[in-house]
Amino acid sequence: METQMENIPEHCPGIQSESAGKASTCAGCPNQKICESGEAKLEDPKIIAGIQQRMLNVKHKVLILSGKGGVGKSTITTMIARVFAQDQTKNIAVMDVDICGPSTPRIMGVEGETVHQSGSGWSPVYIGENLSLMSVGLLLGSPDDAVIWRGPKKNGLIKQFLTEVDWGSLDYLFMDTPPGTSDEHLSIAQYMIPCQLTGAVIVTSPQEISLLDVRKEINFCRKVNIPIIGIVENMSWFVCPKCTKESIIFPASTGGARQMASEFQLPFLGQIPLDHRLAQSCDEGNDFFETYSDSATAAAFIELGKAIDAEIRKL
Repeated sequence: METQMENIPEHCPGIQSESAGKASTCAGCPNQKICESGEAKLEDPKIIAGIQQRMLNVKHKVLILSGKGGVGKSTITTMIARVFAQDQTKNIAVMDVDICGPSTPRIMGVEGETVHQSGSGWSPVYIGENLSLMSVGLLLGSPDDAVIWRGPKKNGLIKQFLTEVDWGSLDYLFMDTPPGTSDEHLSIAQYMIPCQLTGAVIVTSPQEISLLDVRKEINFCRKVNIPIIGIVENMSWFVCPKCTKESIIFPASTGGARQMASEFQLPFLGQIPLDHRLAQSCDEGNDFFETYSDSATAAAFIELGKAIDAEIRKL
């Protein structure tokens, strides 16, 4: 049975944190001994069973991860989802677990849409007949509202997304995550690994300052037993729209994602260029493939989708 937590303090580090029950803010908390013992980390089997039941009809469950912020995880997540949704026989969904920085509603053009609740649970917002989205950004009163939550509340919302959203029958559920290896990552690992998580796509940009943090994410996946589908390098090059000359904005001084994938013996999934038209499409919530279907960027994303599908088939 789940341990009952009472009067959780405002600055609680979270039950999954290594500081649980040991931090200075834990002093005087009625749950301190429970957290310190590790008992609070034990999730109610009924919760896990509920998540497993919801996930029975989801064929492939894919995390999009990166230890570094600003490398384009949300863009990659939504574009991959759109690539897979081009096959009208497939049902695709995106779950945004970037609780404090939910950008997928804006990117997918559904900012301001409302999540409806029925007898079967929350209904995700549909972008197309076979493409849907659930994000905390769809639950806020305004896109400018700040989500100032610590671990326990973030964990609770992720749990709700997994137990109360009526995803229906899906071929792919892509989960967009925040940077780092913190509360959201621990929660999603705890809940999804028992549900036969397919694996994670790791996103980086070419420069070493990004690779430094992404290596930590790879090690995180290995420590918590998340299979890694492969690594994709975003913003690999830039083509000037005026002169069409190719430029390297972020130099791969240590070999970039390709070299890192080789070092970790992981599949290298491909490279995505830095494209101002893609940035504009994301800002405006337009489908990049509808307007720029013949672009090199669109072709790169289609190849990325093929690479991901091929690696998933090998798992």
